[in-house]
Amino acid sequence: MNTILFSLRGDFVALCDLLKLTGIATSGGEGKALVAMGAVKVDGQVESRKTAKIRTGQVVECQGLRVEVASD
Repeated sequence: MNTILFSLRGDFVALCDLLKLTGIATSGGEGKALVAMGAVKVDGQVESRKTAKIRTGQVVECQGLRVEVASD
């Protein structure tokens, strides 16, 4: 599984926006669709909230990619 390191600016980023910013999804709408399909895990658990707040230290997995969120 390939890993992407994401530098977080601020307290959190919405899950659908994170998917777009890391290139996993081409748009926020596609990110929301991936979440709705159950294709996204946060810290090992399937996440169903499209705008879940992702914070430093959390790990998001989708489509064979792992995103590690770190502070800026």
